[in-house]
Order: sequence, then structure tokens, then C-alpha cells
Amino acid sequence: MGFWRHRWLKSGDGPATEAESGQSEPGLKVGYPVILALGVVIAYALIWALVYQTKLAVQNPVAVEQELACLALNIYHEARGEPSAGKLAVGHVVMNRVADRRFPDSVCAVVKQGGWLRLFGCQFSWWCDGRSDDPSEMPAWQDSMQHARKVLWGATADPTNGALWYHADYVAPAWRKSKVTGPKIGKHIFYLPPTP
Repeated sequence: MGFWRHRWLKSGDGPATEAESGQSEPGLKVGYPVILALGVVIAYALIWALVYQTKLAVQNPVAVEQELACLALNIYHEARGEPSAGKLAVGHVVMNRVADRRFPDSVCAVVKQGGWLRLFGCQFSWWCDGRSDDPSEMPAWQDSMQHARKVLWGATADPTNGALWYHADYVAPAWRKSKVTGPKIGKHIFYLPPTP
């Protein structure tokens, strides 16, 4: 029985049971908690996208371009050989971190987090690997910029379902054991925080 139908029946304005109405509800039955949870997730995503986009819109154009460039650089260095879904997934991890209180609240700060004290101590290894960060493959850079625009402006769904971490499928870092395993997209395995 749907939420609104349930409210209608409680109000006393209609038949009390399906038998009295002569109708039954065909199809998939989804419980109220599932519908409510889905609604909350969708509402949170829409509100977050609106708030972040508004925050960017009031900044000067240079700051917006810097955020876009940081996101594109991360997609380029972390996922340039990946299919489109893999590039979007890497971009969404950055945005998920921006939205999470445990991480910095800007794209560039998230991408450049860590590595101040030692080489290879960064959240994203390319940032402090000692090599140039300038893109050398222009078609891949342009593709990364396009994917970054889509992610930054909320034009794509998050294929990671809210992941905050990932690693390549050919490594097995110890930190993964404390996280909830999410989807494998391309050559990356994504992780979500454990539920309390």
C-alpha cells in the first residue's frame, strides 16, 4: 500500500481495505523505509549540488577555473586510461570529499591534501610523486576537462554511491580493511565509510 494511499485510508475518506475497494496493488512492493531513504539520498544530493554550485557561482571566475583545473588534473593523472565511468568515478570521489566534513571544503584543497612532510604522502599519489603535473597528452587532457565540468556542475550521477576512497585493483593497501567495499569501476575499487 503506497504512502499516500495509506494516508487516505487513515483519514476515513475511502474504502478501509483492498477487499472493499475491489482493487489490489499489482507490481513491485517497496517498503516505506526504502522509499524514505531513497528520497533522503536524492534530496541530499540535490541540496549539496545546489549549495556547492551557488558557492562557486559567487566566487570570482578565476577561482572557479582553478577548481575545474584541479579536478581535471586529478581525473587526468588518476584515470586517463579509464573508460568514461572510471573518470567520472574518480571525479565524484573528489566531490564527495569536498562535501564530507573529514576533508577540506574545496576541490583544490582535497586534491592537494597531504604530502607536505614526505614524498608520496599525498591523498592522490600524482600530486607528490616528484614528477611534472603538467598534462602531456592533449586529447586526454581535453577529455579530462570535459569529465571534470560534468562532475563539478552536477551533470552526472555518482557511480560510486558516495565513495571517499579508491585504489587500483593491482594493489591491496592496508587501509581498505577499515572501509566498506563499494563498486569496482574500470581498474579502481571504491570504498565507502563504515556505517556507525
